[in-house]
Amino acid sequence: MSLARFKHLPRATQGPIKCPYKGAALLGNANYNKGSAHSERERREFNLHGLLPPNIQTLDEQVERAYQQYKSRPDDLAKNTFMASMKSQNQVLYYRLLQTHLKEMFSVIYTPTEADAIQNYSRLFRKPEGCYLSIRDHGEKEIDECFANFSGGDDVDYIVVSDGEQWQILGIGDQGVGAILISVAKLVITTACAGIHPSRQLPVVLDCGTNNEELLNDKLYLGLRQRRAQGEEYDKFVDKFVRMARKRFPNAYIHLCSEDFGLQNAKRILDRYRSQLPCFNDDIQGTGCVTLAALMAGLHVSNVKLKDVRVVCYGSGSAGTGIADQISDAIATEAGFSKSDALKQIWCIDKQGLLLKSQGDALTASQKYFAKEDNEWPEGQDIDLYSVIKHVKPHVLIGTSTKPGSFTEETIREMAKHVDRPIIFPLSNPTRLHEAQPQDITKWTDGKALIATGSPFPPVEYNGTKTEIVSAECNNSTAFPGIGLGAVLSRASRLSEKMVVAASKALAAKAPALEDPNKPLLPDVENVRELSLNVAKAVIQTAVKEGLAQEEGIPEDEKDLEDWIRAQMWEATYRDLEKAD
Repeated sequence: MSLARFKHLPRATQGPIKCPYKGAALLGNANYNKGSAHSERERREFNLHGLLPPNIQTLDEQVERAYQQYKSRPDDLAKNTFMASMKSQNQVLYYRLLQTHLKEMFSVIYTPTEADAIQNYSRLFRKPEGCYLSIRDHGEKEIDECFANFSGGDDVDYIVVSDGEQWQILGIGDQGVGAILISVAKLVITTACAGIHPSRQLPVVLDCGTNNEELLNDKLYLGLRQRRAQGEEYDKFVDKFVRMARKRFPNAYIHLCSEDFGLQNAKRILDRYRSQLPCFNDDIQGTGCVTLAALMAGLHVSNVKLKDVRVVCYGSGSAGTGIADQISDAIATEAGFSKSDALKQIWCIDKQGLLLKSQGDALTASQKYFAKEDNEWPEGQDIDLYSVIKHVKPHVLIGTSTKPGSFTEETIREMAKHVDRPIIFPLSNPTRLHEAQPQDITKWTDGKALIATGSPFPPVEYNGTKTEIVSAECNNSTAFPGIGLGAVLSRASRLSEKMVVAASKALAAKAPALEDPNKPLLPDVENVRELSLNVAKAVIQTAVKEGLAQEEGIPEDEKDLEDWIRAQMWEATYRDLEKAD
C-alpha cells in the first residue's frame, strides 16, 4: 500500500529528515541519533567518524541487543529506569523496542511500575523532561516564556498535564512535581499505540505544592516546598496555563490526567473547558469509553438493547461517575432518549449506599448528577449493594470502589437469578483491590457471566473442562490514544460526547467475544495500532458530521481516510538524515 500521495502533509512519515546538528551534538539528540545504525554517508556528512564503532548495524540488531540489556535488569523499577535512559538517547530505538515487546513491557513503562518511578522521582532524577510550571513563580508572561523554550505555533499537537494531587488509580497519594512522569508516560502510550509524533508533544506538570509530609521533609525533593494551593489561587493558575497554552499552541489537544487531579477538581476542570477547546480527561472519559465498549460487546452477546439496559455502578468517584456518564451518553445517542431519561437506567452507589438527592452535601458535584430522587426508591428499602441488585435486577454491574471482595457470592448469585448473561466488571486496581476475582464470578454464575477487569487475569477454566473463559482487561490505553489521534488530525474544535461514543463503538466492533462468547469483550493491547486507527477514523467521521473538524481536505471515502490517517501515524523507523539549511 502506497501512502506517498499524502507525503505533503506536515505529519507525514515519508522521506528524509532535516537535521541541524553534527558530530557529538547529533549523537546527543534523541530525535536524530541512530547510534550504531548511522549509514556511511551520514557518518561522513555529519562528522561522526571516530565517534562510533565502525560496524554499521540495523535497527533490528539494535533492538535485539537492547532487549538483552533490558532483561538483565534485576527488577521492574530498574527496567523502567533503563527504558527512560534509552528514550533520552535514541527515540526510534526506544519505541521500536517497546512496540516489539509491548505486552511484556506495558506494565513496566506505564502502570503499575510507573508509580514506583514517580514515588522515587527526586531520588532517581537525572535529566529534566517536560515543562515544569510553578504556582509560586509563574504568571502569564512566565508561563509563555516557559512554553517558548519548547516551540511555538502549529508544531505541538498534544499536551498532557498533571498536578499530581491524588493518585486514585495508582494508590500512591499526592506526589507533587513527580507527576511530570505520568504526563511523560501518557505521551509514550499515545506514540506507541497511536503514532502521535513524539516531537510534537509536550508533557507538563503544574506544581502547586504538596501535602505529602514525606516529600516536604525530604531534602532531595525537587518540587515546591509548600502546602498545596487550593481554591481561587489554584483555579487562576490552571486558567493561566490553559490560556497561555492556547495562545502559544492554538491547535493543541489538552489531555488532563484525572487520576492526578484531585476528586474535587477533575470533573470541575473538565466541565469548565470542554466546551471551549479540545480537551480530554482519561480517567473520566477514557475509562468510561473503554468500559462502554466492553459493555456494548457484552450486550451484543447477551442480546440486550442499550435502550433497555439497567446498570449499577459501585464506586462513584471520578472513574465511576465518568463511566456512568459515558453509558448515559451512549443510551441517549443510540436510543434517541434525552439525557435525563437515559440516567433513569443507571444506579450509582458509594460509601453511603445508593446516591439519593436527600444526601445533600455528602455528595460531590459529579455525584449529585446521578443521585436519584428519594421518591424513586421504595420507602424503607435498604440502599446497600445487595438490596439495590435485588430491587433493580441489573444487566450490568460495574465496580470502581477499590473495596476488595465487595462483590460477594450472595450479591452475584442474586444478580444471576434475573438475567441470562450477567455483565460484571470489577475494575478497581491493582488486582488486590478487585471487587471479585473472575474465577469466583464464573463459578457463582455457572459460567454465564461476561467479565471485564481493571487488571490482566489468566483465563478461567470452568467446571474442570478444557473450555477457557477469557476476561477482557478494561485498559484505557486502547481508547485514549486513538481518540487523541482523531482529534489532532481533524483539528477538532472540541471533543464532543458523540465523538467519544463513536470511539467506544469502534472498539466494541473489534471485540473477540462477538465471534466467540468465551473470548474477551475487548481487543488485546497487542493489536492497539490498528485499533487506534479505527478509533481515530470514527472520531474524525463524527467530528466532520458535527461540524467540529477544522482540518481541510479530510477524505470522505473510508479507505482513503484510513490511508490518510496511517500516513500521519509516526513509525519507529530510521529515516535518512539530510543537512538542514
